[in-house]
Amino acid sequence: MWFIKENMNMKLNKLLEGVTHDPVVGAEDLEITGIVYDSRNVIPGCLFVCLRGEKVDGHAFILDAVRAGAAALVVEELPGEAMEAVMVRVSDSRSALAHISAAWFGNPAERMTMIGITGTKGKTTTAHMIKKILEKSGQKVGMIGTIGAFIGEKKLPVKNTTPESYELHSLFSQMREEGCSSVVMEVSSQGLKHKRTEGIHFDYALFLNISPDHIGAGEHADFEEYMACKKLLFYQAESTVVNIDADHWSEVISGAKNRITVSTRQGADFCGSDIENVWEPGLLGTSFLLSGKAEGRITLNMPGRFNVENALAAIAVTTGMGVDMSHITEALAEVSVKGRTQVLKEVSHFSTFLIDYAHNALSMESLLQTLKEYKPRRLICLFGGGGNKPKQRRFDMGLVAGKYANLTILTMDNPRYEEMDKINEDIIRGLKVNDGKYLIIDDREDAIHYLIDHCDRGDMVALIGKGHEEYQEVKGVRYPFSEAEIVARYLERK
Repeated sequence: MWFIKENMNMKLNKLLEGVTHDPVVGAEDLEITGIVYDSRNVIPGCLFVCLRGEKVDGHAFILDAVRAGAAALVVEELPGEAMEAVMVRVSDSRSALAHISAAWFGNPAERMTMIGITGTKGKTTTAHMIKKILEKSGQKVGMIGTIGAFIGEKKLPVKNTTPESYELHSLFSQMREEGCSSVVMEVSSQGLKHKRTEGIHFDYALFLNISPDHIGAGEHADFEEYMACKKLLFYQAESTVVNIDADHWSEVISGAKNRITVSTRQGADFCGSDIENVWEPGLLGTSFLLSGKAEGRITLNMPGRFNVENALAAIAVTTGMGVDMSHITEALAEVSVKGRTQVLKEVSHFSTFLIDYAHNALSMESLLQTLKEYKPRRLICLFGGGGNKPKQRRFDMGLVAGKYANLTILTMDNPRYEEMDKINEDIIRGLKVNDGKYLIIDDREDAIHYLIDHCDRGDMVALIGKGHEEYQEVKGVRYPFSEAEIVARYLERK
């Protein structure tokens, strides 16, 4: 449930103070009882904001909203007929919603340290690192992202990585009420494109990396638009932490002020060098030498150079916030993220199993390439293709699996409305390019059991694609499915 204070009303003119608009048609000092952008949620006396979506235009529901009791409407076009409601015309209703929502909840973001993270990969992991470090220093932290929203340890569900602006400010309000001093959030390109974070002043904005992704119908027209949306975050930030090893970094942060650089390959404010892999029972991580504005030897409870880059960004932010190096070191040695190179400790006595959310060729190659560096006896990956998704994506994932894995187990992911045989055909075409060895076990639980029964010490098994998800979607129904629970239950019975 979103956080709503009881008996919360506000004058319309107060809500509109940060919004550029035409002269209001009707009474500006009208008392507003709620903010709504979905006509199905209209309550008497509320302000209904008409948003234009990819498929639905809120302006089509103006009459429904007025009949349901909306007292005022924010519109981009005035209706052709007179309405029994106050009308506020704006050029961009999404922008208006962001400012109105902030005002409605009393601008809670202004009373906390705001940290925004963007990048094609690594947002979730870096957010968890920062949260863990700040908590070690004694702070209560709010976090918003792909896995959900967190107020300390309490988890709340969210529909999008970066929720709609009303939900965002609702969460900020609850976080402030419950004692959070900082908020760390993933800021997606879609969130920026749709103005969900407009008006928020970020104390720190992080740029991790960018590569072609999220391009297509309903997302971004091309890579240039994708990059332009990412760029918007850095006009809203007091300080920008930038990974200067990333492609296009100077273009993306061209509007940034007070830049703080991180790198594993060149001189920067925070440098990571002498990177070593650490593989022990229950631990698949890295060790690196930190130099620059902070110094020391760091052991990170996560594998790969890309996670060292994420850790450097987290260190840059938290040292800037005054966190002691001892807290940073301790936190990074412990931090883990559900579904992101998540090592399953239950199998550590006989093998190494990990769960990762990699669900496209780019993230899958990054993962498997990293795991190969640990020189396992066999590198085995288990994954399936998403149904009703581009065939090329599935082919590319097969291509990557065949290139790096000694064995691939093809199984169910979220087939949605497609048949498994058709999905597997696309993957197998990719696998065959590199003569990749594979088995097909359609039932994912059976496939996991097979791997537990047939793997030994020195083998490394990557369960790919589900990550933090705890369901499988088949023909419109989501069935409960947790890989971690399946492993634990099977080992209890063995």
